[in-house]
Amino acid sequence: MTLWLVKRVAMLVPLLLGITLITFTVIHLAPGEPVDMQMAMNPKVGKEARERLTKFYGLDQPLHVQYLTWLKKLSHLDFGRSFSSDNRPVLDKIAERLPITVSLNIIALIIEFGLAIPIGILAAVHRNSLLDKGLTVFVFLGFAVPTFWLALLLMYFFGVKLNWLPISGLHTLGYEAYGWFGRLWDLTKHLILPVCVASFGSLAGVSRYMRSAMLQVIGQDYITTARAKGLSERVVVWKHGLRNALLPLITLAGFSIPGLIGGSVIFETIFAIPGMGQLFYQGVMARDYPVVMGILVIGAGLTLIGNLVADLGYALADPRIRQGTRD
Repeated sequence: MTLWLVKRVAMLVPLLLGITLITFTVIHLAPGEPVDMQMAMNPKVGKEARERLTKFYGLDQPLHVQYLTWLKKLSHLDFGRSFSSDNRPVLDKIAERLPITVSLNIIALIIEFGLAIPIGILAAVHRNSLLDKGLTVFVFLGFAVPTFWLALLLMYFFGVKLNWLPISGLHTLGYEAYGWFGRLWDLTKHLILPVCVASFGSLAGVSRYMRSAMLQVIGQDYITTARAKGLSERVVVWKHGLRNALLPLITLAGFSIPGLIGGSVIFETIFAIPGMGQLFYQGVMARDYPVVMGILVIGAGLTLIGNLVADLGYALADPRIRQGTRD
């Protein structure tokens, strides 16, 4: 098990290098350049100023030289400086916004899995019942409804029509004057709509996976044996069946880790939440290469870590997999 874990960790380095190489190349091949984006609003800028700015950013160098220079900085955990007007270190900009995105998505994941697991189990136990059919309709709605459309619909209904919830940002103007409970309630109201949007679509998919996995488990011989021993249905389903049915969800949970950043682009942009998703969108639109690469590197690292966590979760949940890693 230990040797297998060491090998898996060692494989992460070349994989990460390959991902960064492909990503760096694709970004620089995309139409538009940072200099063009910055000079577009000032038609009086001459050719010399454009060339000087291009040289300042190092964009006059060949692509492989730019990549090696960036990679050398990355080895020292230096993501470079933003091409935006503030010219701040990318790591500082990410550090400001990362806690917001991670906190928001962790809340969404807890709600998502906390609801999806019971929903999937109930649908499997009551297969083909009215409850199962109703949950199936809910699942298909979750798959079919676009995230941005759901966000706009909720904003209009709860924010504009009913005026119950705020539709942008994390705080109300002047919230510093509130007491601690008032600030907490203000933050909660601002998070309700983004969290609902972030968890709704995935909730439908995860619950479907859970239903499918539970249906396979409850048909196994050991479940029949447990029932024959006189165990209650609650113990059979929630103790003996649930552990084995969780294996597919472990994979989903592992892949949800990179979604802490990537999945935030849509709803953070719509709800004007100052997180990593919004920063990534702004970086792409401005062709801010250091910011985009910094966020993508973190996303790639989280993807690889997610795969590793999923494999470890499999090994912990299934003794047969642990035995296989020793062989």
